[in-house]
Amino acid sequence: MSNDQLHRYLFEDVSVRGELVKLDETYQRILENQNFPAPVNALLGEMLAATSLLTATLKFNGSITVQLQGDGPVSLAVINGDHHQQLRGTARVKGDVKEDATLPEMMGKGQLVITIEPVDGERYQGIVGLESDHLQGCLEDYFARSEQLMTRLWLRTGEVDGKPHAAGMMLQVLPDDKGDEGDFDHLAQLTETIKNDELFSLSAKDVLYRLYHQEKVTLYPAQDVVFKCSCSRERSAGAIAAIERSEVDKMVAEMGTIHLHCDYCGTDYAFDSVDVAAIFEQNASSSSQMQ
Repeated sequence: MSNDQLHRYLFEDVSVRGELVKLDETYQRILENQNFPAPVNALLGEMLAATSLLTATLKFNGSITVQLQGDGPVSLAVINGDHHQQLRGTARVKGDVKEDATLPEMMGKGQLVITIEPVDGERYQGIVGLESDHLQGCLEDYFARSEQLMTRLWLRTGEVDGKPHAAGMMLQVLPDDKGDEGDFDHLAQLTETIKNDELFSLSAKDVLYRLYHQEKVTLYPAQDVVFKCSCSRERSAGAIAAIERSEVDKMVAEMGTIHLHCDYCGTDYAFDSVDVAAIFEQNASSSSQMQ
């Protein structure tokens, strides 16, 4: 059984809910086809845990994209996840990143952009400036401004037996207007004591007992988290079909083969002159059938 799971829990005597996510294989899969500096890998791990936690708050079928963009050496870092807890992510590094680089040193002046896309319904986007030295501070700022719900996050990355691991926890007041700030602060102080090795190695049940053994907590069944990229040869062919035929023929003449690379999973799709001809013939056939 995969260790990559999201756990939801609820405090019975106070209007606060929590989530805990552990990400081993999903995090490792995202990094295996990328060659980023260590601070960027750690940032992606934190964003991965955060996106899983945020996606679990969806009350509908859809996806959440957590994106950092800035004018620093890391121009973009992005994680996308859906209600099935299928996650993917990547980053773009344009300059040198110091081994101990902080979030402001990596991103420079930038923004946190959270995009919520329901399968049925309108797309929503929230944007806040990167005013904290840590991702969790920026996310908490987003919740304070956009959701107006007391929210705390703990995002951790590290190595166990030479392999990268990520994990996270979130506490949030329930939107029932019964949440008490004192109760929330008390639970947040308890959660603050969690150690990395406990998050990485203990079961969710043991973590909750370690933190909240004097509280009444209901732990719900876990949801598996997986890496999944939505790229395909068909989608790549569709991207080529959207370009003018003359431009595509020119590219084939110059390069011999058109290569489309997926930054999320590292897959490379190659299209030669025969493939290109087939794409446009199929596209023309589909267009004529629609008329």
